[in-house]
Amino acid sequence: MAYPLQPIAYTAAVTLDRDIHANGAIVVMNSTTGFTVTLPASAGTGDVYEIFVNATAGSGNHVVQVANSTDIMQGVIHLTTDIAGTSLPTASTTDTITMNGTTTGGVKGSWIRLKDVVSGVWMLDGGLVCTGTEATPFSAAV
Repeated sequence: MAYPLQPIAYTAAVTLDRDIHANGAIVVMNSTTGFTVTLPASAGTGDVYEIFVNATAGSGNHVVQVANSTDIMQGVIHLTTDIAGTSLPTASTTDTITMNGTTTGGVKGSWIRLKDVVSGVWMLDGGLVCTGTEATPFSAAV
């Protein structure tokens, strides 16, 4: 009988590895000091990576980014401070999600799921909890 992978908590920068983090292991951002989670290069494997914020970013930013200047993220994230919230689509060049712990998400309970759908493209969905007026967490920074 196969058992599900356990969540893995991090408090500092980490580059995700297919054998450790894909398809069941939830990456837990467990520090109030922001840090970066870097995805592996997208190759169309179908692998799924899930990231959960367990500690609100208080200093610095929680960042999720692609591995190289070729990969992009495509999809929609729901960003909310209340019941209304807003849904934000990515741009055609999005490769980075920056959560500042306030307006762009990164409050405890935020989550992101990325699926390696084709070489160079990560399919994205998730829900970011924020405070204040919602602002886009997306950029082309890699």
